Amino acid sequence: MDKTNILETIKMLDEENLDIRTLTMGVSLFDCIDPDYEKACAKIYDKLIRETKDFIKISKEVSKIYGVPIINNRISVTPISMIGAATDLDDYTPFAKVLDKAAKDIGVDFIGGFSALVEKGMTKADEILIKSIPKALAQTDLVCGSINVGSTKAGINMDAVALCGQTIKDLAANTDDAFGCAKLVVFANAVDDNPFMAGAFHGVGEAETVISVGISGPGVVKAAIEDKKDLPINEIYEIIKKTAFKITRMGELICKDVCEKLGKNFGIVDLSLAPTPAIGDSVGRILEEIGIDHVGGHGTIAALAMLNDAVKKGGIMASSRVGGLSGAFIPVSEDEGMIEAAGKGYISFDKLEAMTCVCSVGLDMIAIPGKISATSIGAMIADEAALGVINNKTTAVRIIPVPGKDVGDRVEFGGLLGYAPIMDVGDSNSDIMIKRGGHIPAPVHSFKN
Repeated sequence: MDKTNILETIKMLDEENLDIRTLTMGVSLFDCIDPDYEKACAKIYDKLIRETKDFIKISKEVSKIYGVPIINNRISVTPISMIGAATDLDDYTPFAKVLDKAAKDIGVDFIGGFSALVEKGMTKADEILIKSIPKALAQTDLVCGSINVGSTKAGINMDAVALCGQTIKDLAANTDDAFGCAKLVVFANAVDDNPFMAGAFHGVGEAETVISVGISGPGVVKAAIEDKKDLPINEIYEIIKKTAFKITRMGELICKDVCEKLGKNFGIVDLSLAPTPAIGDSVGRILEEIGIDHVGGHGTIAALAMLNDAVKKGGIMASSRVGGLSGAFIPVSEDEGMIEAAGKGYISFDKLEAMTCVCSVGLDMIAIPGKISATSIGAMIADEAALGVINNKTTAVRIIPVPGKDVGDRVEFGGLLGYAPIMDVGDSNSDIMIKRGGHIPAPVHSFKN
């Protein structure tokens, strides 16, 4: 590495909020299955403690060696509906509690995998898990859950969509300011190797244990294109692509070093631009730097599509192990620019929905009025799942109906989760559609075997 590259990297770290957002260790729990749930829980706890030995210690050491902050350390596990299926439990909260205890004893920030994959149908265990979520996530601190309700190959499970709408309403009622909803995401086309919460789970095709890295870097990208108003947009694209290349290389280097020291498999680099509420660490501000006067204005979707593609191309040139979601996140509460745009009315819920066609995930960390019905939430999930299924991309819904709050209010979550204004989502009624249940078939372009 020459002197110029060294100086650029130092500047990224010191001035532009460059960090590793997460190192996530995925752990398979298939060998913990037992018809006696207490034995299964004991096996889960013992395995997590055993497999994560020195994880936090080595993470801190590597962070210090390279001078790169590692913000979160996390664990993902095999979807718990698959583990609980062997038991006769009718509530999987005991599994959530043992995951929470293990996460706290290990010292990680979150543990994901209180999950079910139901895109084509629900097993009894899947249904039990989903119905357990309002209690399980309310009685735990670090456990995150996810449900995959659709895929391009399978279509959309509308029975699961309806159940998830009610689950989100119940979870909101069970936790202060609906905070539990920040730990739950509903997917279409969920991926097996996502290191980011709340959607991380250890996919069934993964190795016994793997470590994946989720990098950050919106501030770095914004700084790279600042004060370049005279450049054509294709040159801005090239700058973003080259910046993503550098960030990805750094993330891969750090994760591989951690894996080598721990004797674990290296998973993937997720090069998603993950914003924070901190000034200067915003995807929204990147879009404005590209030339939008404020996020939500005309041109926003084109700018976001360009940003997302440039990040992906830069990343895949830097590493052969790019995976996860990899693109640009647009969570409202976690992005200072998005918070301002939503608060001032520059961006609407409908515009956010349109942006999810070209961003990394979907409707993310959006606070909405608590009075909204479960069927309306289900309809939002169905819309977002349809965008993912038809466009063959991952989409997700992590919305937060805050009891007692309405448009004009705001809610505080703290830390990386930030704060958000309550957004107007209208008052349309989709009861009949959601109550129909059933299954939306896979689109015609899904048949590519």
